[in-house]
Amino acid sequence: MFRSLQSRLFLTYLLVAGLVLLFVAVSLLFLLLRSPSGDQRVYLSLERSLPTIARGQGRLLLELEGEELNSTIERMDQMSGARVILINPQGEVLVDSRSTESPVPEEVLQQSGIGQEIVRGRFGKVGEGIWLYVSQSLVQHFRIILASPRPTLMNLRLWWDSVLRPILQAAGIALLLSIFLSWLMSRWVAAPLDRMAEVSRAVAAGDYDQRLQPGGPEEVRGLALTFNEMVTRVQAGRKAQRDFVANVSHELKTPLTSIQGFAQAILDGTAQDEESQQHAAQVVYDEAQRLHRLVEDLLELARMDAGQIDFHQDRVEIITLLSAVVERLSVKAAEAGVDVINKVGQLPVLIGDGDRLAQVFMNLIDNAIKHTPEGGQVSLWGEYADGWISIHVEDTGPGIPEEELSRIFERFYQLDKARPGGMDRGVGLGLAITREIVRSHQGRLVAQSELGRGSRFTVQLPVVRADDTTLAVDRG
Repeated sequence: MFRSLQSRLFLTYLLVAGLVLLFVAVSLLFLLLRSPSGDQRVYLSLERSLPTIARGQGRLLLELEGEELNSTIERMDQMSGARVILINPQGEVLVDSRSTESPVPEEVLQQSGIGQEIVRGRFGKVGEGIWLYVSQSLVQHFRIILASPRPTLMNLRLWWDSVLRPILQAAGIALLLSIFLSWLMSRWVAAPLDRMAEVSRAVAAGDYDQRLQPGGPEEVRGLALTFNEMVTRVQAGRKAQRDFVANVSHELKTPLTSIQGFAQAILDGTAQDEESQQHAAQVVYDEAQRLHRLVEDLLELARMDAGQIDFHQDRVEIITLLSAVVERLSVKAAEAGVDVINKVGQLPVLIGDGDRLAQVFMNLIDNAIKHTPEGGQVSLWGEYADGWISIHVEDTGPGIPEEELSRIFERFYQLDKARPGGMDRGVGLGLAITREIVRSHQGRLVAQSELGRGSRFTVQLPVVRADDTTLAVDRG
């Protein structure tokens, strides 16, 4: 019992409400008992009876003596319901209608009022009974006292109907209302969590289309939004995983099919002459190289994702690095009939991994050469501003459609799928690796393109002081 969150919240709210009501009831009862309201009633009742006795019977009391006086005092007691005490001018008790009760203290006997002033007071001891009294002077300095016991718990019946009963009725209504509100509050808090548990079980079972409707308290709404974002990312991750497996399978299948086919041609004698055998062997070699590059790229991306690649901290002269890369690609550019123009001037020294940065620009310039028609050109230039070096690689190729520009850095995404096979054909991992290397240097890789005019790739790298021993390559 009370194992669910809703039942525990309900019990908690109910206990809090009950304790508050109990505290209010006890406090109110205590205040009522300690308040002067009960005393005030007694005083008012005594004061209503006192003038009648003082004016109407006062002179008569002075004329009576002995048993006749005692009988008259007792009748006054019965009529007023109060203890009647007559005091002489010397402060002595002449007669007391309840002489067996607590005696009147000396200070009360010696008390005197001014004229016809009514004096209030109390006497007695706790445990023996407290008496409330009013007194007034009579003729010839005689005084009369009317006294009544102070209300106690035994007197609750006097004001039960007028005070306690309405309070208890209101408390009962408040308790019922608190039970209902406690149930509503517990349901309001627990319902979204129950729904979240239900959706979590559905997601765990493989239904990634489930989403939560944010509701309940702010914290629960935030949890629902975070949960939806988590499911979306998991769904995207699973889709990326499926796409990755499909792409790898496709990229492996094509070269393996070629290798198998031409190897079979050599084995079964289909390639009989030396030229045919040489061609088959060359195709097998080229496709094996392609497979090797694919495996190397996949391993490199996996190491980057796992943060297992060490980036060396070296001083990098960017102009020297780019000149070396252009030199290495000069033969390929000449064969393609493309001019590579290096306009990069003097720039600040970088702290980074020179080999990895060379790989970045090698890939970007190589792609630019591949996508530039014969007679076109690839231009490089750089700039430095606000602590950042920007290197631009721009070609005069056909450009990239706007709808595909945002996807060129995706793994296995190939813009020109009609490109013929062979050693120069890529598998769509080059730009993905390039972006990861730039990010590892806390840089940015930006692509811009205009159809019919060419594309521009910009590598932005932060300049780190040459004497700084920390290379900003933390992938966070």
